Amino acid sequence: MRTPASRKSTLLIAVLLIAGCTPGPPDAAGTPARPPAAPPPTAAPQNTAPQNTAPPMGTAGPFSPTDIAWLQLTVAQIERLLPVLDLVPTRTTDPAWRRVAAQVEVGRRDDLDRSRRLLAESGAPATNPHEGHDMPGMVTAEELAALRSATGKPFHRLVARHLRAHLAQSVRISTAEQKGGVHPATTALAGAVVRVGTADLARLDRLDPPATTLPAARQAVP
Repeated sequence: MRTPASRKSTLLIAVLLIAGCTPGPPDAAGTPARPPAAPPPTAAPQNTAPQNTAPPMGTAGPFSPTDIAWLQLTVAQIERLLPVLDLVPTRTTDPAWRRVAAQVEVGRRDDLDRSRRLLAESGAPATNPHEGHDMPGMVTAEELAALRSATGKPFHRLVARHLRAHLAQSVRISTAEQKGGVHPATTALAGAVVRVGTADLARLDRLDPPATTLPAARQAVP
């Protein structure tokens, strides 16, 4: 019988993965393309030895599926952000933007190294399960091309939009890992990502205040 804790873990995995991956590019009619149908399940061979269902173990205890899902998402997100940060010194001379990009890059590269080490420790596959997926907080190939051709204030606006989306999504999924993960070093990393990401968002907001929506004009009552 599934326990409430296991149900909670399963729900968090769904939040991390389903909210992370988006449908493929739209077709000619503007409708999102359907994902390829999954292959039919194959029958399990008879008289096989029972499989080991124990969670993968690390030096500090077991990794849960939520831990591994978060680590994989974190690696995929950071790998997509780094090309954006690398563009900043070449597309703007503004010292404030260069400083913010450098600060974010230092922190994110450290998070990437730690996430990769933890994934290796968990025994999870080294391949990226999100390869080719366009996920919330990730820059697409088309958006990266637009960044490469922009300079000055247009470039600043694009960087601010993509950096804000990345940081907000990173804080969101890391908060879920803090609540649902079980591996101490992984949840500790998630906590650090939340703290640093929140501080980076505050710095970005000071440099480029987010647009506010003005209230609609009140219609006159006849």
